[in-house]
Amino acid sequence: MMNNTKSILFENYQLGNLTLSNRTVMSPMTRSRATADHIPTDIMAEYYAQRSAAGLIITEGTAPSPNGTGYPRIPGIYNNVQVRAWNKVTDAVHAKGGKIFVQLMHTGRISHPLNMPENSEVLAPSAIPAGGTKMYTDQKGEKELPTPKAMTREDIQTTIDEFVKASENAVEAGFDGVELHGANGYLLEQFLFPGANNRDDEYGGSIENRARYVLEVAKKTANAIGKDKVGIRLSPFGAFNEVTAAEDEAELYNYLSSELGKAGLLYIHIVDHSGMGTPEVPRSIKKSIRDNFGGTIILSGGYDREKAEKDLEEGLGHLVAYGKPFLANPDLVERLKKNAPLNNPDFKTLYTPGEKGYTDYPRLEEVGQA
Repeated sequence: MMNNTKSILFENYQLGNLTLSNRTVMSPMTRSRATADHIPTDIMAEYYAQRSAAGLIITEGTAPSPNGTGYPRIPGIYNNVQVRAWNKVTDAVHAKGGKIFVQLMHTGRISHPLNMPENSEVLAPSAIPAGGTKMYTDQKGEKELPTPKAMTREDIQTTIDEFVKASENAVEAGFDGVELHGANGYLLEQFLFPGANNRDDEYGGSIENRARYVLEVAKKTANAIGKDKVGIRLSPFGAFNEVTAAEDEAELYNYLSSELGKAGLLYIHIVDHSGMGTPEVPRSIKKSIRDNFGGTIILSGGYDREKAEKDLEEGLGHLVAYGKPFLANPDLVERLKKNAPLNNPDFKTLYTPGEKGYTDYPRLEEVGQA
């Protein structure tokens, strides 16, 4: 087994005020191990602590409000019980020398009431359902998504305030920062695309108007907890969760990345879903986002060690996020260093409760002993 650790991938990186031990990032991945009331559980602390050798961990999508809890058993960070539960997670990761951000994900129209607290609302920029998407519920299996309520101006301001409060809760819970989920067809991205946003006010129509909500959330969150603690995830050309491509998409992301740079955010996390069948994000778009933004870029989507080293050496980005490899390999960084074989994830247990397929994957030394 070749052990070659001399690589840019394993060098320290200064991310704002944080010194990362290497340039690998654990991607945010929904695992549905919270309670039905969206409270983080003790096994989540074990799961993230197992993976604390990553330079940076970004948690699974976490609801900033009851209205954002569209999936079953995803965690929230909008009440004191959740904050105290997240404290166990951050303490466990920090005890092992890791760094951890929470991803704030408001699901918007990708929600079903059966997965949400009582008196919650399914909200979106416009009353346009994601017609081709079904949602799993613990109570009744797969269900059609309802038509969302079109957000009023008051709803818009309320959700912005919820993102801000959730970011303050994250700091209280011990997180090193937050990532705003502006990708994958959830609420922030729903505002960006005409297929989900046909508003005729200042939040719809032109590129500047469609980007307004994302920028307001980003700026107000950064003002609340500090620019050095706020990143954002974007998925240009992602076409995920029924968010269809826009004719002005390249121009949209040029404008958005430039404005995010002016706002001084810590990083942009670019996710490329082409491995899952969507169009590939053109390299030219990644370069323009990098150049317009001027700060740290996290690259994500289908990376192995060789591809990561190539893109880091060429300056396309500064950090590389791994998703599926971290599912089944708590010691992924060590395996990458040694060019060791990887465990394969059990996809049947991705979203099931309990330890199986979550915290029970063997480390390299355990495989050797076996």
